[in-house]
Amino acid sequence: MTPPPDDPPAPPAGPVDTVVVPRTRDLGGFEVRRVLPSIQRRMVGPFVFLDQMGPVRFEGGKGIDVRPHPHIGLATVTYLFRGSILHRDSLESVQPIHPGDVNWMTAGRGIVHSERTDREVRRQPHELYGLQLWVALPQDKEETAPGFVHHGQAELPRIEDAGLRARVIAGSAFGKASPVATLSPLFFVDVALDAGARLELDADYEERAAYLLEGDVEIDGVSYSPPQLLVFAPGHRVLVAARTPVRLALVGGAPMDGPRHIWWNFVSSRKERIEQAKRDWQRDRFGVEVPGDPEFIPLPDGP
Repeated sequence: MTPPPDDPPAPPAGPVDTVVVPRTRDLGGFEVRRVLPSIQRRMVGPFVFLDQMGPVRFEGGKGIDVRPHPHIGLATVTYLFRGSILHRDSLESVQPIHPGDVNWMTAGRGIVHSERTDREVRRQPHELYGLQLWVALPQDKEETAPGFVHHGQAELPRIEDAGLRARVIAGSAFGKASPVATLSPLFFVDVALDAGARLELDADYEERAAYLLEGDVEIDGVSYSPPQLLVFAPGHRVLVAARTPVRLALVGGAPMDGPRHIWWNFVSSRKERIEQAKRDWQRDRFGVEVPGDPEFIPLPDGP
């Protein structure tokens, strides 16, 4: 018998609600794995974008060169496992980021930044491996003043227990709170597990996911291997068992206050705001530039 149309959908059989396999994108000779947004899942909590950078090894003289480009309506989070990136922005911030540190840039009503491999690092072969995420801002904070903060790894709380090592990068998790100031309830945690170790994830947040970077895990009798984003069902207790040494990132938070539109580097709850940002950048009316980095990325073609 077909249930009435107003009946609620049946709950998922287990704790894993959705599995997202990232797609590979070429950013001018440098490949990334684009995890979010995807057809299967547009966002997890306030996280609307997730890229895995590398691992890649550059020859001497080479590196990444992401020229100055604009953002609105979001905060960007850069976190590295290996290598370094030099961040510059229109607030006159100049900050190298190293493994275990966090760069948190709030775009708000508008900011411009660049990300490059520093000249000194390019002098010899080097590696790059890390994550970049975008956090959508609540509707009443989308036009907040832009800002930039950097926190070194020594400032970020760590958890160590029975083969588990974790660092709380942003938000609150496992009874620890990061010093990074966020504008909505969320969590972002870097986790390493020894083979045989277990990780229990409670249901404090409605939306939760684990991005598998290295190693194999088992959840509720099912095995998963990287690269996969495992989105968990609300309310379910999740027990992750490491079959091998594992590296993963936990992300999530409270559901957003409505859908978000994404076009290029712009995020907003309003399509007309994105159209305005496009016109401003195209006509050189964004009003900001990056001191010391005069290049820029033109507005892409397309709708």
